[in-house]
Amino acid sequence: MIGGFKSITKIPELQKKILFTFLLLAVYRIGAHVPTPGIDTQALAAFFAQAQNSLLGLFDMFAGGALSRLSVFALGIMPYISASIILQLLTVAVPHLEKLSKEGDAGRRKITQYTRYGTVFLSIIQGFGIAVGLESMAGPSGLSVVIDPGWGFRLMTVITLTAGTSFIMWLGETITEKGIGNGISLIIFAGIVCRGPAGVVNTFRLLSTGEMGIFFAVLLAVMMVGVVGLIVFVESAQRRIPVQYAKRVVGRKMYGGQTTHLPLKVNTAGVIPPIFASSIIMFPATIANFIPHPWMKVMAGFLMPGRLVYELFYVALIIFFCYFYTAVTFNPVDVADNMKKHGGYVPGIRPGKKTAEYIDSVLTKLTFSGAIYVSAVCVLPSILISKFNVPFYFGGTALLIVVGVALDTAGQIETHMLTRQYEGFMKKGRIGRKR
Repeated sequence: MIGGFKSITKIPELQKKILFTFLLLAVYRIGAHVPTPGIDTQALAAFFAQAQNSLLGLFDMFAGGALSRLSVFALGIMPYISASIILQLLTVAVPHLEKLSKEGDAGRRKITQYTRYGTVFLSIIQGFGIAVGLESMAGPSGLSVVIDPGWGFRLMTVITLTAGTSFIMWLGETITEKGIGNGISLIIFAGIVCRGPAGVVNTFRLLSTGEMGIFFAVLLAVMMVGVVGLIVFVESAQRRIPVQYAKRVVGRKMYGGQTTHLPLKVNTAGVIPPIFASSIIMFPATIANFIPHPWMKVMAGFLMPGRLVYELFYVALIIFFCYFYTAVTFNPVDVADNMKKHGGYVPGIRPGKKTAEYIDSVLTKLTFSGAIYVSAVCVLPSILISKFNVPFYFGGTALLIVVGVALDTAGQIETHMLTRQYEGFMKKGRIGRKR
């Protein structure tokens, strides 16, 4: 692995991509500390200290702590993700959007433009809901969070938060285009990882004061290491379908005849399902947390991590998005047609329609297994952590996103090195080659 890192220094283009990515992520982290005007930061921090294991704590984790400080990036990237979900769902139902999705780069650019408009619209709604809710909030000492409430504060907050989300959206798209890895995922990754040191320091503080037992701290560390190991193993696991290519003669040369395989990942959707599911739950629940209405408070209580309604809803959304995102990104019919055109077939399966049905059947079973795995990783540690009152929000969802994004980014870096005939991170095989 050390040799793989040394190889990066021999590829100037890859160096520039990595440095550019780190630079934009640093800009994001700086912006997460720029406060929104008109807020008493001490009263706000005291309020969020009581809500770190609630849904607001989950939202704050995705925003990298920007919500608890109510910085200009307080909404994070979640409005963009919500808009992306809505557009992808509408692509299946609206013929115009479906047509655009099949028009190549021009159609995708148009859908991306619609996604940006949707992001701004959702940011305005969430920003206004947060501004109204902040005016009714107070810290434990009774001090109001808002220094000068009124329409001036509400308008300023909406403009500030919407501009902040739009800037994050630009950062993510720029990282994807000119940097390394998926920009949106890396922004969420950076927001989660940056809170790790503070959580460790807080844990040691509780250990020193006796508020947390050593046995429980060791058990928590072992559980996290075990979950990380499970994630690495499953994310690298594949179901390999054997593919045989028939021999064919072109001119005086004979081609084909080799045996290969079609790799299908156990978790094809990656970290997208928990991110999408969290985004769907957060949008109404965040508004409910900030609006002082009785039935809104009841709704916010039900949608709190660790509650049965929240966990069931979360699991249902994860399973749905595992199947939905797999269907969007992988088309068995196209794969079967391409195999047939190049003389490939699955032994014992007729080429064409039968091969597509076989691949679809295998993929459906794998997706179900992947959905159960993602649900278990995201829900079970979160339930245990909420029951034992861990001093920071770092459940299975965070671990899955951190490990999944790290593996994906490392895989892209390794691909860059291998295409230029440099040794990758792993000498015995590329990342993601396990059965």
